Amino acid sequence: MAKVLVATEKPFAATAVAGIKEVIEGAGNELVLLEKYTDKAQLLEAVADVDAIIIRSDKITAEVLDAAKNLKIVVRAGAGYDNVDLAAATAHNVVVENTPGQNANAVAELVLGLLVFAVRNFYNGKAGSELLGKKIGILAFGNVGRNVARIAKGFGMDVVAYDAFCPAEAIEAAGVKAAKNQEELFETCDIVSLHIPATPETKQSINYDLVGKMKKGGILINTARKEVIDESGLLKLLAEREDLKYITDIMPDANDEFAKFEGRYFSTPKKMGAQTAEANTNAGIAAAKQINAYFAEGCTKFQVNK
Repeated sequence: MAKVLVATEKPFAATAVAGIKEVIEGAGNELVLLEKYTDKAQLLEAVADVDAIIIRSDKITAEVLDAAKNLKIVVRAGAGYDNVDLAAATAHNVVVENTPGQNANAVAELVLGLLVFAVRNFYNGKAGSELLGKKIGILAFGNVGRNVARIAKGFGMDVVAYDAFCPAEAIEAAGVKAAKNQEELFETCDIVSLHIPATPETKQSINYDLVGKMKKGGILINTARKEVIDESGLLKLLAEREDLKYITDIMPDANDEFAKFEGRYFSTPKKMGAQTAEANTNAGIAAAKQINAYFAEGCTKFQVNK
């Protein structure tokens, strides 16, 4: 029997916890909860004797891994996993997994919701425009990107995508036009929606020169990661081009320099992409099932530290 800890500073919804409990205990494993903890010491104490951990945005550092003597697997309930020290986990022989696709529809719906808000001038009472006939470029055609394409088609938008790791043939097979490169995506689209992970190659890659290629009235929307934006370059560009808008669900810094571009910038007060009851439950239950599969079959299908 494996001992599984759900460690969530920001807890799962009650329905998600109930589902996780049913899955874990249904496989003969033990579930323990650490919710709304306020100090790292609480986490260090809780991990001391567990075999597996399910987390959300909680940080699994080398210190946590040192304290978790029996730990074999960590599953991040969600797509991103930059809150886990992968190198330290590998050094401790701990498998790290994510739950790709479970939040995809929630993020995609947010993208289109934010776009309607943006093209209607943030509902300020002034005449706006429509999404029908607009060309949306999707940068990265994974689970979220595919769902954005599906919903955008329902709005009657012209959908284009580029993904360095997804063949053009696969994009075209999904009924979406494939751009030759990301420069073409920015040059030809009215809107560009970012869905790239934060990696050494992508960090600060959305910069002054690239976004500057957008046509007049362009909208950049970021529901991916803060780190992919070269913020100083984007601030400079927004100051020079009063026609551009930047929309994001990345929680702003306390001193949010983008806020000065009133009417052309909007940020949700916190990361909102996965904040639905359905996504919350889907990701939590997927994490529980992956842990069961690991202990029952040695399955590491969703491992991210290889």
